[in-house]
Amino acid sequence: MTERVRTARSRESHRAAPGIPSVADPGASPSVAPADDAAWRRFRTAVGEELDAFFAAPANRVPTSPGFGVLWERVREHMVGGKLIRPRLTWIAWSSFAGGAGDGSNAPDPLVAPDAGDAEETPGVRDAAGDGNHTAGDRETEVPDPECVRLAASFEMLHAALLVHDDVVDRDWLRRGMPTVGELFRRDAARAGAPEHEAEHAGASAAILAGDLLLAGALRLATTCASDLARCRAVADVVFDAVTASAAGELDDVLLSLHRFGAEHPGVQDILDMERLKTATYSFEAPLRAGALLAGAPADVAERLAQAGAMLGVGYQVVDDVLGTFGDPGLTGKSVDADLRSGKATVLTAHGMGVPTVRRVLRDLAAERTTVHHAREALTASGAKDVAVELATDLVDRARTTLDELPLPAAQRDQLVALCHHVLNRHS
Repeated sequence: MTERVRTARSRESHRAAPGIPSVADPGASPSVAPADDAAWRRFRTAVGEELDAFFAAPANRVPTSPGFGVLWERVREHMVGGKLIRPRLTWIAWSSFAGGAGDGSNAPDPLVAPDAGDAEETPGVRDAAGDGNHTAGDRETEVPDPECVRLAASFEMLHAALLVHDDVVDRDWLRRGMPTVGELFRRDAARAGAPEHEAEHAGASAAILAGDLLLAGALRLATTCASDLARCRAVADVVFDAVTASAAGELDDVLLSLHRFGAEHPGVQDILDMERLKTATYSFEAPLRAGALLAGAPADVAERLAQAGAMLGVGYQVVDDVLGTFGDPGLTGKSVDADLRSGKATVLTAHGMGVPTVRRVLRDLAAERTTVHHAREALTASGAKDVAVELATDLVDRARTTLDELPLPAAQRDQLVALCHHVLNRHS
């Protein structure tokens, strides 16, 4: 984040929510995610079909390579089961400014079907006949806008690319409880008789190539998503910038983790800056900016929307840190020991290093002189969890304030507000 960390000023609406302050409480109320309405379900389906078409296209395959087909199918399977946060944000942003006014004031509501005979299109969808004329029965046959769908698919493919590369960097062999692309090729190599270190090298190599292919695919989709060349260039620049930011953030994450070998532990702001670059930019900031620009929103309005996305995205990552240490593995699908055992620098550990007793425990953990359980207890006693929750709440509050100042239609604003609530009250 470019701003320094501020003192948390939580809103009563978030403070009253049961979520993250009680992430370990199985009785806490579930988070409230944006509504899974019919228009979004159609758009989500269209994004899946766009990705299927990309993977099936002969131009994107290499029939003369015996291994490429296996890699390509495994990569596509790797993308199944995601939350599609980035496509949804792209859709919400595009829908907010697709009415032609450029400021969101005349953007029709994507969640409410037009009256019979109304020629106004629902944002993110087009009537099947393509003539802009809706009847009462058209709601079931509306077709999502193909340019918005293609851009959303680009962000989903970019997400998959960065996850595949992240698994290599983190030496993770499981993702969502399933073997990663690299792990599948490692097993192939082991079955072929390769020694362990060679099998691991083969798996990591295949994963790097898989991520490269996904990255190229994401950029291909982004650079061909719009017929208007100026808008297409503006949107593509957002995606290219997001790739650069994520690579810088991934590098920072690797370098910040060297504290466990004796380097100084990074501060809270260093960690927030890294989390914005590595994840928040491509996951929240860029989809909101690109979706708005694709719809014709003014650059300054798209910038303010992106700023809200940046704060929301960093808040999301801070919550991830909390769930990574204090969450329920049955809900998150992740170990609550891995971050502490690997010495990952988080907002939690940054706070803990400022408390002498906790600092000793964390250093003992790095030297394998104590247990993860003891380190977690020490962090809890120091108030690290509460500090992280306060910080996430402040970031989301600031995002909400920025959203309140933007000219967004009621339906899209409600979805973004619901997402703000979801960030602070999710359990996975």
